[in-house]
Amino acid sequence: MRNYAILGVAYALSLVGNASALNPKQVEVTEVQGHSFQSPLAGQVVEVSGIVTAKDRYGVWIQGDRSDDIRASSGLRIYGSLAVKLANVGSRISVTGRVTEYRHDGNDLYLTELDQLSAVETQSTNHVVEPLVLGVNRTPPRSRLSSFDVGPDGWLSLPNNVTMLESVNPALRPEEFGLDFWESLEGQLVTVPLPTAVNFPDRFGSVWVYGDWPVDGQNERGGLTILTNPGVPPAHSEAILIGRALDGTRNPKTMMGTKLSNITGVMTYQYGNYYVLPLTAPEVLEVPATDVLPSTLNSSIHPCQLRIGDYNVENMSPRSRHISRIATHIADYLHTPDIMFVQEIQDDSGPRDNGVVSANKTLAALVDAIKKASGGVAYDFVNVEPEDNKDGGIPGGNIRVAYLWRPERVSLVPGTIGNATIATRPLIAKNGYVELSYNPGRIDPLHSAWEETRKPLAAAWQTAAGERFYTINVHFSSKRDSSSAQGDARPPVNGHAEHRQSQANVTATFVRSLLDFAPDASVIVGGDMNEYLAARAVLRPLSSVLHDANEVAGVPLQERYTYAYDQHAQEIDHVLVSNAIAEREGGVEVEHVHVNTWAESYGGRASDHDPTIVRLWVCDPEAGAMGELGVDRSQIVL
Repeated sequence: MRNYAILGVAYALSLVGNASALNPKQVEVTEVQGHSFQSPLAGQVVEVSGIVTAKDRYGVWIQGDRSDDIRASSGLRIYGSLAVKLANVGSRISVTGRVTEYRHDGNDLYLTELDQLSAVETQSTNHVVEPLVLGVNRTPPRSRLSSFDVGPDGWLSLPNNVTMLESVNPALRPEEFGLDFWESLEGQLVTVPLPTAVNFPDRFGSVWVYGDWPVDGQNERGGLTILTNPGVPPAHSEAILIGRALDGTRNPKTMMGTKLSNITGVMTYQYGNYYVLPLTAPEVLEVPATDVLPSTLNSSIHPCQLRIGDYNVENMSPRSRHISRIATHIADYLHTPDIMFVQEIQDDSGPRDNGVVSANKTLAALVDAIKKASGGVAYDFVNVEPEDNKDGGIPGGNIRVAYLWRPERVSLVPGTIGNATIATRPLIAKNGYVELSYNPGRIDPLHSAWEETRKPLAAAWQTAAGERFYTINVHFSSKRDSSSAQGDARPPVNGHAEHRQSQANVTATFVRSLLDFAPDASVIVGGDMNEYLAARAVLRPLSSVLHDANEVAGVPLQERYTYAYDQHAQEIDHVLVSNAIAEREGGVEVEHVHVNTWAESYGGRASDHDPTIVRLWVCDPEAGAMGELGVDRSQIVL
């Protein structure tokens, strides 16, 4: 059933006896489209003419005369079997039908089209329509998606879902806002010159690309990174989704950075996004190299300089096929870090919902695989078992966070391991050191912020020289239930953002309580936060007390990504450090190792996340040690 806008009583009434149906008004396509998101003629029966530019099994698209007003598109969708039967590409036709606004889903934007066709007449044939060349005739803006994405974080601002764009139906401002730009081209024949793919195809074969025009956040690979910089974060409104080709040819398999041949097709809106539907599928012109270089951050002989790895290993159970590949990544690409923060460790029975909560077999399988892949590096591991089905994820999987560590480099401060429901807290021990009441232990696990999600795991450590530092491994709530960034809700719904904000606040409160005892403590918070630092309102509690390791290390903004979704390369896995680490002599180094976002195919990934490795100092180097060791000469590959 097709979903139409309800635009007054006359719209819903039968057209029988309607004077406009008997004597349709002759109008231009640009008059039908108007200069807003919805047609000013919606509900009226009109007669329009134009050249057929494309055809599918449901209808055709026509191109009328262009207007000097760039807000009014000269293209139009003609929906109905009569058009399919009587209209052919290249013919100039006149069509009589009802102007309607259609959308498939309640959060979609409306697509202006003609339906309930009563007449289709061919006036002449063999016409050729020159497509509008994007980047030449019209260039997508790089600013916000919509004028209604208000707030300092633009499309990522809180609160979201404040305004329904179609309810306001504003006049288009295509030179300022992305949604307005693509809407002003609705139904037109366009060409995307020299397109670059920014991701793998989705499950329908559609591919996000940008063409030969200016973009924000272009990384070295060719993707578009969500930047964490002052001002409104870019929404990559300059990218466009390429849908299924109208001639039945299939879009090629792509990866981030794949270069394609020029794409000519019609602009439309469907399934929550603007699309170009190609007349024929493009070809691959150039494929980026798939060889991923291992990290250059090798091991140090100094006990105070440690390497911390972070990796969401995506629903790992003892029988997971990807264990050996994850182990190879840790061994060969991260060079067996001193501590690994891992997320999405399932229980020993995997997704079977049978009451099992222990993950010892899962973790043992992983560390055994790392030992084999590395030629002998042996990790210890620890986790706190959750309550059954209380931490989200696949029912029965009981995913949790865990630590792996190399016992010759670091050790847990002796203590009692916590359980699923007891909170750990910082305290001053008799020897004057800050300890945790449970080590490792969960942070405020009964707080409402953690309902149906993973609880953070805090740990106190000591180096081989006896110096103490502290870590927190997190996995915040997912973005499930988010709306399309190109949908009706403005700002778009950022699913469970309020939960992640609360989780960040609980975690930050724990960090502050630790720093209240020891202001110069070395604290590392890392893991899958399921959020961009550009969503400042969500992660502000943490960023107000800790430093982004990327920022301290000087990683270029566009190279800060561990994940790819839709048109965005994005960093949702973060490592944050306390003042003591950020300001310590020797500095912080960070590398994101793109073993998965640079894979040859979607199915070729071991995880949907890339791992990150950070080399930092958790205690002060001895006097003269930096001059003695040197940053490079101290490195040994293990």
